[in-house]
Amino acid sequence: MNALPEDCLSSILCFTSPQDACRSSAVSPEFHSVAQSDTVWQNFLPSDYRRIIADSVPALQFSTKKELYRKLCDSVLVDGGRKRLKLEKLSGKKCFELSARDLSITTMSWLEIQGKINTQMLTPNTKYGAYLVLKLSNRAFGLDLMPSDVSVQVGNKEECQNTAYLRRQKNSHVEFMETLMYGHRTEALKSMVAGGGGEGRLPAEREDGWLELEIGDFFNREKSEEVKMGLKEVKGHHLKGGLIVHGIEIRPKH
Repeated sequence: MNALPEDCLSSILCFTSPQDACRSSAVSPEFHSVAQSDTVWQNFLPSDYRRIIADSVPALQFSTKKELYRKLCDSVLVDGGRKRLKLEKLSGKKCFELSARDLSITTMSWLEIQGKINTQMLTPNTKYGAYLVLKLSNRAFGLDLMPSDVSVQVGNKEECQNTAYLRRQKNSHVEFMETLMYGHRTEALKSMVAGGGGEGRLPAEREDGWLELEIGDFFNREKSEEVKMGLKEVKGHHLKGGLIVHGIEIRPKH
């Protein structure tokens, strides 16, 4: 293998993965040199990496394509800081987080959260999952009396729809506030839910201290379409509060 021309070695590594390219550096000095080259690492970058560089906030600074890849794996703000882009380190596929200010959020007697992204911003031919990242304050109320609807729509097609509960551990203050505000209506609402049947999705704890709730998934083809994803509960008509929204994450689903 060491007798092969450098451009041939480079072509071989371009058909591998970022992880394989890093491992090949230990094979020989020749492989190490090629595995660091811009030719190889440009192949692992998104096809629109120049647009990402131009759109980054603050502007990305790098000296090699490998360094650029590493910085994109650490994440970068784009779209005026409204979105965060990150590459999966092993595959190079794009992940996005839509910040709270990039979402449409309505709360009071009803709850509705919606985010949008164009499929061309994502990695093609990839299955993605959408996740609402949130926290529930100690004084949260009215969020789990009724199930919320979660859905993902690509273009005009509803990809998936489910129900979810924004549940948290209740304390005496929350129970007192719910009794004070809703009275016997709490039990009536719960009986309505029980009558509807079915289990709903629940938020899961993350290592960073936030909760995440799976909204749904979709397969991203090469067609340019708008993806709408969100959560809503508009049937209860009761006051809701204490929900802290970080954003919506869209990442490859394995």
